[in-house]
Amino acid sequence: MKVGAHLSIAGGFHYSLDKINEIGGNCLQIFSQSPRNWGTPEINEEQLAIFKKKRNDYRIDPIYFHASYLVNLADSENIGKKSVIYLIQELALANKMNIMGTIIHLGSFRSKDKPTIKQYDILFSHIQEILDHSPENTLCIIENAGNKKICCSLEELGFIVKMLNYKRVEVCLDTCHLWAAGYDLSTPELFQRYFDSFDKYVGLDTLELFQVNDSKDDLGSYRDRHENLGEGNIPQNEFRLLTTNPITKDKPMILEVPGFDKKGPDQKNIATMKMYAENNLTK
Repeated sequence: MKVGAHLSIAGGFHYSLDKINEIGGNCLQIFSQSPRNWGTPEINEEQLAIFKKKRNDYRIDPIYFHASYLVNLADSENIGKKSVIYLIQELALANKMNIMGTIIHLGSFRSKDKPTIKQYDILFSHIQEILDHSPENTLCIIENAGNKKICCSLEELGFIVKMLNYKRVEVCLDTCHLWAAGYDLSTPELFQRYFDSFDKYVGLDTLELFQVNDSKDDLGSYRDRHENLGEGNIPQNEFRLLTTNPITKDKPMILEVPGFDKKGPDQKNIATMKMYAENNLTK
């Protein structure tokens, strides 16, 4: 089972490897730099050598970047341009560090009205520019939204992925976002129905990984507030299904939870994920 977490790179990239190994994970998600500024993602050769050695020693794989919170690929002005430049740089670094690619919140059209074809064209042109100017072995991984931003609905996610029609465009599903958007996957019937629809609209072959988080809020709240596993409102059977169903069980599972000590993802949350995988679905 591939289970890991999003961890801090404070002090250097390799410290995140120490931490994920310490809490019992075997895959990882990190930022390439501070998620709240437009700095250039980079690593020096000494840090890269340490990172590669520790990754090999701990057998941490796969590893993903999560893009900056400032990114908005639907913006037609300065933010959109900065987002493209930043993501091209981040994917270049991903290639250098043998990281799979970057998980991206596409952003918002910043309009209460239904998006126009012109607005989607701006989004598509920005993503195409990133793909055209970044290494072929890196992925642009689109994350579903839970707060009425782009890709909140399964249909919109599928529309974007299929319009791009590019092998490097993959999908990350966040369980808290699914719940916030009104998707309940907590019974075998609901679980199967959702992934039948996912295959129809998006394609199961595009599903790269999950971000596994409980939710502080009710189903369909459109509020994105993560909670520790088993302490939120998502029925725990959903996590059992996620870790045992043949459709999903072999996908990397990344935790973005507050931690039981409020210091971020921890050993207890990792152990809880492993417990779900070992339990019978009927429990």
